[in-house]
Amino acid sequence: MNKDFAEFQSEFKKFQKLFGLNGYKVYFKHEEIDGAFADISVNQGNMIATVRLCRGLPEEDKLHKDIKQSAKHEALHLLLSRLVQNGRYRYTTEDEISEAAEEIIHKLEDLI
Repeated sequence: MNKDFAEFQSEFKKFQKLFGLNGYKVYFKHEEIDGAFADISVNQGNMIATVRLCRGLPEEDKLHKDIKQSAKHEALHLLLSRLVQNGRYRYTTEDEISEAAEEIIHKLEDLI
């Protein structure tokens, strides 16, 4: 396994645990991504996330590569995924948004 990919997975899992996001089944992929070092897609209903790390970065982008920061960034997207999903619904209630925000606040209280 590629050293960067192994480090990325390890860091993501560390933040997944830290943020209390252990209910998600997470799959990792190491493949080419246009325009990003890493990304995440989340199926909130099934609690499944696919996290990708870019393989084969252009030489000019390698100077800006930060595996740990990228893993943390994608874990933060997972932390906010329920709130983001609720915000995208055409019809959502104030209670649903408040509930998702409150969930994040409780997680952050334990961290800060």
